[in-house]
Amino acid sequence: MTETPSCYLPSKQRYAILDGLRGVAAMIVVMFHLFETYSKGPAFQIVNHGYLAVDFFFVLSGFVIGYAYDDRWNKMSLKDFFKRRLVRLHPMVVMGTLIGALLFFLGDCPAFPGIAATPWWKLLIVTVLGALLIPTKGSLDIRGWNESYSLNGPAWTLMWEYVGNFLYATIVRHFNKLALGILVCASAFLTLNLTLNWDVFGLFTDRTAAAYTVIGGWNLDPDQILIAVTRLFYPFFAGLLLSRVNKLITLKGGFWWCALLIAVILVMPRLGGSLANGIYEAFCIIVMFPLIVSIGAGSNIQGKKSAAVCEFLGGVSFPLYITHYPLIYLQINWASSHQGAPLGTHILVGVSIFILAVLIAVASYKLYDIPLRAKLKERFLVR
Repeated sequence: MTETPSCYLPSKQRYAILDGLRGVAAMIVVMFHLFETYSKGPAFQIVNHGYLAVDFFFVLSGFVIGYAYDDRWNKMSLKDFFKRRLVRLHPMVVMGTLIGALLFFLGDCPAFPGIAATPWWKLLIVTVLGALLIPTKGSLDIRGWNESYSLNGPAWTLMWEYVGNFLYATIVRHFNKLALGILVCASAFLTLNLTLNWDVFGLFTDRTAAAYTVIGGWNLDPDQILIAVTRLFYPFFAGLLLSRVNKLITLKGGFWWCALLIAVILVMPRLGGSLANGIYEAFCIIVMFPLIVSIGAGSNIQGKKSAAVCEFLGGVSFPLYITHYPLIYLQINWASSHQGAPLGTHILVGVSIFILAVLIAVASYKLYDIPLRAKLKERFLVR
């Protein structure tokens, strides 16, 4: 094979604070899902706005993609770009799917009506499709929750991450700042259409419980696709625009202030089932998340303690996010079967699952993700 200059692109210096903030958000996502098991609905959820972490992740992703690749297209082909993104993301997508498959039949309970009727061969098909990040529906919804990925629900966000990467690489990278700004403004309208419950396209179905929120996007129904597109477009392309404008904010102790802001935003109680909550979520997505990324990218880590925390959180952030949900399925099974257990027992189970999720993420990162990506990089990226 003929070698080309684009075969090897050395990694750029990382924004360590942004890595740390991704880890903070991932930790809160796990807590959000643990509490969701006992929730009567979005209005009653503890760690109420934890789902906004998805939108924050997309802002981070757009910013990092722009920083990492915008100035490399003269020495990198589309094929090179897609190979690099697959090497970076897909090993843990496969791991999350495999964990979900291994634990699938252990989750059999009334909350998951599809498990008991699922033969092994159908589980195998869904496992292969999930590992390839191919969404399913209909007869391949083997859990009965109308998810695109029955073995690992949050994988839907990775599918849309790939969509964002594809749009960037094929179309949006050619936009100048003005054109990108217009796209971001149009995308902000979509965010307002969702959060303020305008529904100007008339596609939203029953959103009684999720009205004035961005909740949704996890299956292939038309309204869910619109929600997913909405949750991707503004955050991802606003992050990309931020990386190009490069107007960053320097703040002493930037990591800790940004981590506090993220925690407050995601833990904030529901502001009623009304317009106030929609305004809050729109403000967080359109204003606060880009602001936090600007501060995180513009500030410096101060002290070895902060550096160590950011390094740890950054390393486990993606593995934790993409592998924890199969454990939540088991928690739902246990909680539904032990409703009369003492409160302390439920707390102990929840804390144990959180610790186990972190341990699995650390093990997956160190024993699987790092060595496998190194081998894939050597095989496919470095020649």
